[in-house]
Amino acid sequence: MPWEIAILLFTSLPLLISQLQVDAENTFKVAVSSPSDLFYSFQVHNSESDIDALCVGPCFATIEEDFFIVLRNILASRPEVSDIHCVKGAKVPLMRFKFDGISIDLPYARLKVISIPEDVDVFNPFFLKNIDDKSWKSLSGVRANRRILQLVPNVEIFQAVLRCVKLWAKKRGVYGNLLGFFGGVHLAVLSAFICQRHPTASLSALFFIFFKTFSFWPWPTPVVLQDGVAWPFIPTDKVLWMPIQLPCSPYQFCHSNIVRSTFFKIKSEFMRGHMLTKDMLRPEFDWNILFEPFPYPRKYEKFVKIFLSASDKDELGDWVGCVKSRFRCLIIKLEELLGFCDPNPTEYADVDASEPNVVFYWGLPPAMTDMINIGHVEVEFLKSTNNVYQGPTGKLKLSIVQADQLP
Repeated sequence: MPWEIAILLFTSLPLLISQLQVDAENTFKVAVSSPSDLFYSFQVHNSESDIDALCVGPCFATIEEDFFIVLRNILASRPEVSDIHCVKGAKVPLMRFKFDGISIDLPYARLKVISIPEDVDVFNPFFLKNIDDKSWKSLSGVRANRRILQLVPNVEIFQAVLRCVKLWAKKRGVYGNLLGFFGGVHLAVLSAFICQRHPTASLSALFFIFFKTFSFWPWPTPVVLQDGVAWPFIPTDKVLWMPIQLPCSPYQFCHSNIVRSTFFKIKSEFMRGHMLTKDMLRPEFDWNILFEPFPYPRKYEKFVKIFLSASDKDELGDWVGCVKSRFRCLIIKLEELLGFCDPNPTEYADVDASEPNVVFYWGLPPAMTDMINIGHVEVEFLKSTNNVYQGPTGKLKLSIVQADQLP
């Protein structure tokens, strides 16, 4: 994306939300922080990046009515906005829509104040008193972004490292928090960690050090950025395979969906990166090999096909968003039955199907796939999803397919 467009988008989104205050006739007052998407705010975005904006509201504006109903209807009336979907069942509920063709994720943070200033400071303790857990999670992205930029010794070098790491993660199939892999904040902290430890290293040296460091990292030892302040750490009862600490108080681990299967997939990709980059000083070294797309059809003989459909495009977006928020449960179930599952984050479409649809293909181990009752897995997963989904239920079909049946 040209930088001029990114600047336009940064200015347009807050102006849009500011206008909404007038349109809502003070029923729903809302302010938006600077766009908090890691790769936009770190200036390492590309044409496929989206924006994680943050909607902040006062104590009397509820998420159920004012955010998901009132604000959604106001957004739907704007000509710049399209494809609005409400993801209510996620751990961080949000609205997802397109603004002038750019994908926007908009979670909501409800502060215990009567009014929200336009320049709200998300580090000010006054605004952070007694807020609920979901609001904390919504705020954590903005707070982490700004703190990381304060902690790295060279912002431009950090941006370059993060840009390369993000490209590697997407190409090798280890990017996508809902699928059990890294999210944007994980990659940002890992990149900042390397930059902090080696403040004078070149970009190519930092990229080599990145893979060497995390190939041999003694997980589950947490990755922690140094900020010169000894803050108390808030423990968690959740088992974390790759704990990465947020660089802002309260000092919690980044939300993670990593499970055993995705943990070993990430480790193997770290090691592959290390084995390739250790030869980077040789004249014949080819950087393109490092960024080759993961060869799913060559790696696996069989896949579980996850077919999601709905009667129209709007219902499909809501349905897919809810199902994806429950993917961790499905991955764990397949692990229990087969020992391993590699969820490919890429979304496909079945062009032969009559209804709008989204299809996923997850790699499976060659043994034991004939013994699995995929129909039973489908029924159980659909039941758990319907328990949290509040809209018109779409269709979900699981099946086992061969590698030559992939698109």
